[in-house]
Amino acid sequence: MKHSGTRHKARNRAVDLLFEAEAKGVSPMDLIAERRKIFVLDDSVGSIHDYTAVAVAGVAGDQAQVDAVIASHLDKWQLDRLPAVDRAILRLATWELFNAVDVDPVVIVDEAVQLAKELSTDNSPAFVNGVLAKIAELAPQVRAAAAAAPPPDSGDRAPGGHE
Repeated sequence: MKHSGTRHKARNRAVDLLFEAEAKGVSPMDLIAERRKIFVLDDSVGSIHDYTAVAVAGVAGDQAQVDAVIASHLDKWQLDRLPAVDRAILRLATWELFNAVDVDPVVIVDEAVQLAKELSTDNSPAFVNGVLAKIAELAPQVRAAAAAAPPPDSGDRAPGGHE
């Protein structure tokens, strides 16, 4: 299946930025800001799609929780021992599964598997699919809980909502 849509390209760019930020030990949000500044002067770097920025900000903001969810669904693997591109794909997809309520979880898993086919090892698509299939089972409950929670600016704090 060929994935050439705007959202797929935005996800691909998000994975690239998450991967690069981890490799360089910098904030992915700093990379986005840097790229947006450069784009004004040199459009060869490419613009940052709004969805890319939202997804990267979401992953960066929730990384501890996202990583904890992924780590708890790894069988005989440790998150820090996975290929870095697989970590980036899993982080993006896990964040999307819990937060991108406009996208069906099946589509999110399919997109992640496609990104693994395009960007990672021969074994990665099946691995990514297996991990995300387990995480996707949680998505409806997490999405429902988030929808029922008071807005962040209401002053109420959800249990566990602090770092």
